[in-house]
Amino acid sequence: MTAAAAPVDAAAATTAYIGIGSNLEQPVHQVLQARDALARLPNTRLLEFSPLYRNPAVGPGRQPDYVNAVAAIETRLAAHELLDALQAVEANQGRVRGSVQWAPRILDLDLLLYGDSELGDERLTVPHPRLAQRAFVLKPLLDIAPNLDVPGLGPVTILLSNLSEASLQRIGETEMVIEPREDAH
Repeated sequence: MTAAAAPVDAAAATTAYIGIGSNLEQPVHQVLQARDALARLPNTRLLEFSPLYRNPAVGPGRQPDYVNAVAAIETRLAAHELLDALQAVEANQGRVRGSVQWAPRILDLDLLLYGDSELGDERLTVPHPRLAQRAFVLKPLLDIAPNLDVPGLGPVTILLSNLSEASLQRIGETEMVIEPREDAH
């Protein structure tokens, strides 16, 4: 049994949004395990967790569908400290970083937003550089933060209205095994 994360002083905390995705080794389980790990991060409190969505993989070759969600957290970790913590969660769940971008993975945690910050360096870009192009991120983000204004990009409602949601399928937490779609490439 693990201890809960320490309470966060809201006056000193930053609200951050984390994109969560998995398409290997029971993706629903991986996403829910990541949610629980986020709740245990030091100096961090889990605020909201979106419904889960199934969607086709973006990437090379034939891949299983992804399960995606978004979490809102309140944290006193600096942006790069939070990135390090997210990468540690990925590693703890078995993610091995390879050279192929968008390859299948056990877990992918993306720091989507860090307060109203706009950051960019060799390790981290916030808002996430492809956030406005991904319905599988914007839809769960809209579910938990419908009035959110993405720094430098605009309201999440407007960003999502520019994309198709046709490939998204909302799924329940009890659906632990996801079979490949018959129409998958």
